[in-house]
Amino acid sequence: MVTVFGITGFLVNKYRFHILGVESYLMIIVPILLLTAFHLNGRQIFEYDSDGEALHFKNRNIIPFLNKPLHDEFPKYKLIKYDVISIFFIKRLYITVSSKNNGSTMLKYQISYLTRKEVNDLKLSLNKVVKTNKEKND
Repeated sequence: MVTVFGITGFLVNKYRFHILGVESYLMIIVPILLLTAFHLNGRQIFEYDSDGEALHFKNRNIIPFLNKPLHDEFPKYKLIKYDVISIFFIKRLYITVSSKNNGSTMLKYQISYLTRKEVNDLKLSLNKVVKTNKEKND
């Protein structure tokens, strides 16, 4: 939305009002930089459900055309391990799930927009599942 307003403002200024000079290009550059940062930060909506016998993960974007939504569901006993990677303002969740064909599969989710408390709750829940799975295997 900001990008559309910036481009519209640039075009109106350039062809109608001529108020701004070279600064009018900032009306295009700044919104495009913001949109790029928004895109690099990842999908905004992350949903996780561990109730029942299965784990449900959904990761989608507010703007539908930017990224394809992810939806995964698998039994709890298939979860092998997980990692939460945090670099500056970008956070990722990597989940390793056992598979019949390959032995294991890595699933990747973008959790940059989760708060610290939400990430800790997610880790606590996944720790319980991993611990239960290790106890059953031993």
